[in-house]
Amino acid sequence: MIRHIVMWNLHDHSEGADKATNLRTAKELLLSCAKVVPGIRAFEVASATPGMDCTNDLVLHMLVDDAQVLAAYQNHPDHLAIKPFMKAVVKERCCMDFNVE
Repeated sequence: MIRHIVMWNLHDHSEGADKATNLRTAKELLLSCAKVVPGIRAFEVASATPGMDCTNDLVLHMLVDDAQVLAAYQNHPDHLAIKPFMKAVVKERCCMDFNVE
């Protein structure tokens, strides 16, 4: 299995909205992709908890069966459709994929 983790920091203002609004929108868009392909075993999206020492605004954590499932997710039309919004509102992005036994 492969664990796919992506973390984002958003601009304070982008796409005509403030960060809080864009965080809610980004979270909804990401969650809409939770079941786009078979083989996604876990799919979590979370925003930073106020008052906690966090370095990122938003995180996606996925667990998928294999590299083919991850590729299918990344190339799925629903996932591709949210990328323009994400690119517009995101200041920083970091990602890590790794195998889990």
